[in-house]
Amino acid sequence: MGARILDGKVVAEAVKGEVASLVSELPYQPGLATVLVGDDPASHTYVRGKRRDAAQVGIASIHHELSDATNQHDLEELIDGLNSDESIDGILVQLPLPPGLDSERIVERIDPSKDVDGLHPYNLGLLVLDRPGLRPCTPGGIMRILDHYGIAISGARAVIVGRSFLVGRPLALMLASRGVDATVSMAHSRTTELASVTREADILVAAVGSPGLITADHIKEGAVVVDVGINRTDAGVVGDVDYEAVSAIAGAITPVPGGVGLMTRAMLLANTVAAAKARRS
Repeated sequence: MGARILDGKVVAEAVKGEVASLVSELPYQPGLATVLVGDDPASHTYVRGKRRDAAQVGIASIHHELSDATNQHDLEELIDGLNSDESIDGILVQLPLPPGLDSERIVERIDPSKDVDGLHPYNLGLLVLDRPGLRPCTPGGIMRILDHYGIAISGARAVIVGRSFLVGRPLALMLASRGVDATVSMAHSRTTELASVTREADILVAAVGSPGLITADHIKEGAVVVDVGINRTDAGVVGDVDYEAVSAIAGAITPVPGGVGLMTRAMLLANTVAAAKARRS
């Protein structure tokens, strides 16, 4: 019997339904501004999807598309204008930015109350302090998948492979927070004997961007495996997990595509509504 499929599409649709219901009850329309710089095809695809999602749930989508010749000053001026625009509740700058632009400075320029990506140092600080705030979308989506499928987290041993500020580090804090109560280990490119570490996991999260890195040898029987990787190969989009081999051993697994990626977009909508309610209350 194969692993249970943790279908991100099902959970994303549930989140979008909840957001649409919340939006319908508000006396105003929340606004999400997207900023896209350059002509990277993947970035254009991602932003189109995010704008389409916003329209489906009743969030106003305000889009700014800039050439790859845009300089730091002009981009920062645009962010300043969006910060002061009361009709805008969330600002998303699609990353990565073209060479020559300082992504960290741009993220830090966004008003933390409108930081619906949850990546501003202020919001990450709230996460460290275990205080309410806007959470990074991908870790938030992973937590929602685990909750939706009734995955027991309290007391579980979780191993995260990957230590980025986009996924690994904030997810570790969220899993270990009071009331969630996992025991968390973090592995990375310099971890020796990786398989011996990952085989301890009741919940294993792969978030490194390395196709097929996690094989059957890395999995404890019955473990929950969350694949965050989105790797474009000649064979199509694949994750960081050898899906077929791992599915035969794991108790549950997220697919790629159709897993965490859809949840990242859904949690952006949830963050936008949360930001709107906090700002306008």
